[in-house]
Amino acid sequence: MYRRPILAANWKMNKGPSETQDFVKSFIQKSSERFSADIVIAAPFLCLPALSESLREVDGVEMAAQNCSQFDDGAYTGEISVKMLRQVLVRHVIIGHSERRSIFGETNAVINAKMKKAREVGLKLIFCIGETLEERNAGQLEAVLSSQIIEGLAGLTLEDLDHTVIAYEPVWAIGTGVTATAEQAQEAHAYVRSVVASIYGEEAAQKMRIQYGGSVKPNNAAELMACPDIDGALIGGASLDAQSFFDIIKNGVPA
Repeated sequence: MYRRPILAANWKMNKGPSETQDFVKSFIQKSSERFSADIVIAAPFLCLPALSESLREVDGVEMAAQNCSQFDDGAYTGEISVKMLRQVLVRHVIIGHSERRSIFGETNAVINAKMKKAREVGLKLIFCIGETLEERNAGQLEAVLSSQIIEGLAGLTLEDLDHTVIAYEPVWAIGTGVTATAEQAQEAHAYVRSVVASIYGEEAAQKMRIQYGGSVKPNNAAELMACPDIDGALIGGASLDAQSFFDIIKNGVPA
């Protein structure tokens, strides 16, 4: 089954509004042709209005938020609701990134609540999962991934699943310069797809797009994207430079 690739830049806590405009201008100059993939940029909250304005005349590039609240509104200082995100034309939201899990203590239950809240307003989900090096070495890869998937997707419908991308990111490969081998990544992606099949059925699992994230760079994008169960990439540090991000897309998804 053909699955259209999706490549997303996750800038994390980098770039301000003016740098966002400079990035888009540079990226547009490099990418005059249309890619055979969905391209997404996840910028800090403060940069989303500038990103929206910069992308106004650009086809084929959509915005993502890096997080959202599980609450609609109220006394939640520092939080951003999904309704606010919709007002600045955000289409996607990253939920469950390992940094949210490890640094900010987000549990599978909190992540699930955010997933449901985002879908209430029609946001598309980039749902992150992944194991630590200690968990992998202890033989817990499948147990960790299955619990994250089952608990994270709990209560989501087949329609919700049509608007969900799973991003498999081995925690030990995020920002470390260490990348899972293509064989390791493919094995994990195939397992993720099997878990989705056990919940929603084989047809839904085959439609599901699964990204790889973890030190993706221009020189490894092609090998990773050639794997049968890898349908894109969630790119951190290498997406901060327009040329690097462009090269990852060009190498991973030839026109």
